[in-house]
Amino acid sequence: MVGGPFYTVHLGRKDGLISKASHAEESLPRTNMTMDQMLDLFKLRGFTAREFVALMGGHTIGFSHCKEFADRLYHFSKTTPTDPDFNPKYAAALKTFCANYTKDSTMSAFNDVLTPGKFDNMYYQNLPRGLGLLITDSLLFKDPRTTPFVELYAQDQSAFFSDFSHAMEKLSLLDIKTGSQGEVRNSPKDYDYGKLGICAPFCHFQFKKEFYVIYIN
Repeated sequence: MVGGPFYTVHLGRKDGLISKASHAEESLPRTNMTMDQMLDLFKLRGFTAREFVALMGGHTIGFSHCKEFADRLYHFSKTTPTDPDFNPKYAAALKTFCANYTKDSTMSAFNDVLTPGKFDNMYYQNLPRGLGLLITDSLLFKDPRTTPFVELYAQDQSAFFSDFSHAMEKLSLLDIKTGSQGEVRNSPKDYDYGKLGICAPFCHFQFKKEFYVIYIN
């Protein structure tokens, strides 16, 4: 529906015997991480800087809640409230839209402001224009360890698609559980998530989501 590359999805992966939200928090990159922390996190899992930058290209679609980038808009520093790496018009539009984010936590903006419904390399083209939504997006273009790959993918969509496909397939094979390390569940209901205080994938929520496309002239 949104285009993009194809990659092999291997079947037969087992579910873990333990499912805790805290474990996921420890393993996932956060929007407030430094580039050193991000690269180290991926390096520990066997990914190179190039593979990391390729995976970040997933931000070409999807959205982020205002709270994830609000500090860049309103509290960047004592002397500079808004991150100067932002395109000024983009920052102004985001500040207006997210002004009520503390009262409405569902307010969200697209990660790729120009082609949010298309899986392409526009995400990388946005970064030097100051159109990276998250601080980690902005750092990709500023750090000399990652800048060359940002520039490569911005110029060559085929290279991005190829590298993204390989990195995604590699990610899908990370920490495979074999034998008694995992189990096969026919349904998420086969595991008692409730006793862990987290919600199973089949839980239902009702909430309001708002998405805005902000155009930069």
